[in-house]
Amino acid sequence: MRSDSVKTGAERAPHRALLRSLGVSPSDFKKPFIGIVNSFTDVVPGHQHLREIAEAVKSGVRTAGGVPFEFNTIAVCDGLAMNHTGMKYSLASRELIADTVEIMAQAHAFDGLVFIPNCDKVIPGMLMAAVRLNIPAVFVSGGPMLAGHINDDGEVKKVDLSSVFEAVGKFVKGDMTEAKLEEIEAAACPGCGSCSGLFTANTMNCLTEAMGMGLPGNGTIPAVDRRRHQLAHKAGETILRLVGEDLRPREIITQKAIDNAFLVDVALGGSSNSVLHLTAIAHEAGIEYPLSRINEISDRTPCLCRIRPAGEHHIEDLDLAGGIPAVMRELRDLLKLDARSVYGGIIADVIKEAPRGDGDVIRPIDNPHTRTGGIAILFGNLAPEGAVVKRSAVAPEMMVHSGPARIFNSEEEATEGIKSGKVKSGDVVIIRYEGPRGGPGMREMLTPTSLLAGMGLDKAVALVTDGRFSGATRGAAIGHAAPEAALRGPIAALHENDIIDIDIPNHRLDVRLTGDEIDSRLNRLPAFEPKIKTGYLKRYAQHVTSASRGAVFAD
Repeated sequence: MRSDSVKTGAERAPHRALLRSLGVSPSDFKKPFIGIVNSFTDVVPGHQHLREIAEAVKSGVRTAGGVPFEFNTIAVCDGLAMNHTGMKYSLASRELIADTVEIMAQAHAFDGLVFIPNCDKVIPGMLMAAVRLNIPAVFVSGGPMLAGHINDDGEVKKVDLSSVFEAVGKFVKGDMTEAKLEEIEAAACPGCGSCSGLFTANTMNCLTEAMGMGLPGNGTIPAVDRRRHQLAHKAGETILRLVGEDLRPREIITQKAIDNAFLVDVALGGSSNSVLHLTAIAHEAGIEYPLSRINEISDRTPCLCRIRPAGEHHIEDLDLAGGIPAVMRELRDLLKLDARSVYGGIIADVIKEAPRGDGDVIRPIDNPHTRTGGIAILFGNLAPEGAVVKRSAVAPEMMVHSGPARIFNSEEEATEGIKSGKVKSGDVVIIRYEGPRGGPGMREMLTPTSLLAGMGLDKAVALVTDGRFSGATRGAAIGHAAPEAALRGPIAALHENDIIDIDIPNHRLDVRLTGDEIDSRLNRLPAFEPKIKTGYLKRYAQHVTSASRGAVFAD
């Protein structure tokens, strides 16, 4: 065992002395040592309850004959970090999380790892660490939050965090009272868990199942459901089996697994951030995964679900409908069924025991919402390396759109421009210098998109940015435009009123300029001046690569 390097042999007596001080008994020195990677924090609603989840995991580890040791990672709440400097740190935290797990696992020679993530960057950061370390591992998330409820003129309606952001837009426009805004605010987040729609956190927890790294139910069992604790206990037991089999993450997270994850993602209509994270995980696993491959998958995969923000269902509804196993059962003829799973065996075995979908929350494959999947990658002279759109959340009338550019060089500029009425129906809002290097940190743009939705402009205005959008965003919101403005990508060459052409069905994003005009404008630009010149974000900006590569650090 790896842990023999800290517990076996006379020369390890000092190590054993330290372990004894922790309460480790002599009989424990013969057992596998399991690291419990917990992202608990008091400031993130999705993580506040993770101490309880960790205790259930540790109980499972002990039951199966292992010795658990818990340690923590950082976690950023994207909702709290939104629309201020804090959001610059969100994506950047992903790399730190992977690095800290690597340090702890290698320094203490654990035989296996149980990861307990729940929110946006923690899940991919931990998955990146798992494939980097290649030690037997299993994931169990903290689970989704339940939706809140309000009484809307006698009708009970579900609300969530995105409802609050959109309500702000209605309030700004004058279509909502302050009292109604406060009512929605008070009801939207009724307890612990990752925000209740198919936003980035829940998307990534669901895709952890699809990749084979999480047990069935990992993505959908609500945080407050006792089944979540039972799943955590089972994850603790499972890691001992994986250690015994020496089944490692790189045997599970293969190209087949990434294909399966994207296939389930586009069938669900998941967050566009999944593109950024799955390509980063593939990079850590040594898998070349071009963005064009995502279009190939999405164009042949029907969209079976309409979950918030694309529809009115929430993750709790997906769970009751059968969860990810039921979705995969519908997709069985498209999936790579021989991909491995921590569940035991292969993905085909998961599907074999899966329930049938309900036909409503999870539509049958022969009666989908759309014949193509929820994510599309756009290419063109405005994004030669690609841009990402969650097409399942785009109104039909905005799938093809042309309009004049309204240029903003930061999220703050765009927010103020929208509030002050500078953006009109038909416009294409450009938010640039918000990419991985330019931001730095590639901020999410939920505030501008929610303002537009709340003001009723989400079906009349498109947005294009080298930053990214929250999984809670709906509308023609196109992110990850690469190369970014800070790298002199074409988005930096745009002028006010340039005509932008968007053609989502044909995967195109163009500006009506010749190549020579774009090059001439770029050559006249001054050198990019970093916005932050100290601390971690300075170092992050120096090392981060393009969004088209997952915004990973340069090798």
